[in-house]
Amino acid sequence: MKKKVVVQLPRQANPEQLRIRYSVELEELDAIADIVEVDTSTEESFIEGARDADAILTSWGINISRNILESLDKCVIVGVGSVGVDMVDVDAATENGIVVTNTPDIFIEEVADHALALLLGCYRQITIQNNIVQAGEWYTGRPKLSNTPRLIGQTLGVLAYGNVAKATVRRAKAFGMNVIGCDPYISEIKMTNDGIEPVSFGELMERSDYLSLHCLLNDETRHIMNAEAFKKMKNTAVLINTCRGGVVDEKALVEALQNGEIGGAGLDVLEQEPPAKDNPLFAMENVIITPHVASATSRMRPETRRRAAREIALALKGKWPMSPVNPTVMPKVELERWQPYPMDRGPNR
Repeated sequence: MKKKVVVQLPRQANPEQLRIRYSVELEELDAIADIVEVDTSTEESFIEGARDADAILTSWGINISRNILESLDKCVIVGVGSVGVDMVDVDAATENGIVVTNTPDIFIEEVADHALALLLGCYRQITIQNNIVQAGEWYTGRPKLSNTPRLIGQTLGVLAYGNVAKATVRRAKAFGMNVIGCDPYISEIKMTNDGIEPVSFGELMERSDYLSLHCLLNDETRHIMNAEAFKKMKNTAVLINTCRGGVVDEKALVEALQNGEIGGAGLDVLEQEPPAKDNPLFAMENVIITPHVASATSRMRPETRRRAAREIALALKGKWPMSPVNPTVMPKVELERWQPYPMDRGPNR
């Protein structure tokens, strides 16, 4: 008898048959499970449809809360089709013996490309220069850059040293940047072997000419970039954020930019998405904002869906998935450990 995998009912009418809509996921699941769409307009309606689910497949659009997780009768796994899992109460899942997985290695290169694109865009004042051209002030562009130091020799700081940070550092080094990093969960030997100087959080703030954020959003990192942190930064420093908007206290960021405490920002993520139309960041020429698209390429979505489904398939076959974010749940579940423990990364959430 096939297992039941619950997914979110589409918000818009979709004429495609379910097997067409979920053809990528069914590459991994078809032999062992049926995909069932469940109404997520309310938490109660989702619980009603998902109570007897063997697995839940999700990414965005619904918060998998403690109430939902405690209402599931036999769920083995929640497979999340993204790196961040802040839409799932992972602690509640662990308490209830449910594995939570993510897709941490699908779009590393894309996000690193975007991080460096934001960095270079801020460095070369792309927004300002574009506005100058459109305003017919062609000859005022060069003076804007005349006092800008060369990128070679500048210091890039990375907060957290996971997969995307590593890929971003590789790119930055090709531009001749020096790199420092802060990550209390990564061995200093690992960082120094990669040519990165390990530093404290305070030193990261003080020394970075460009600061790129790569941490996951959790209780430890929420608003880690606050007013106190911005006051420690150089008044010429540029903040780059491609991880999660909640890592930055946006009100404090606005004030730091308005007061000249930092020099600019390149942001792919914001605290509120979509942002309010009157967000003061929109009026700042030294800020580049993109709409949470760092991971977007033709490969990203299908491969993320395929990987999330593969994780669920492994669990439903009685095997430990490849990317669990709550490995402490292991003693509570009857899943076979078939691959070695990864030893080169810190907490996965």
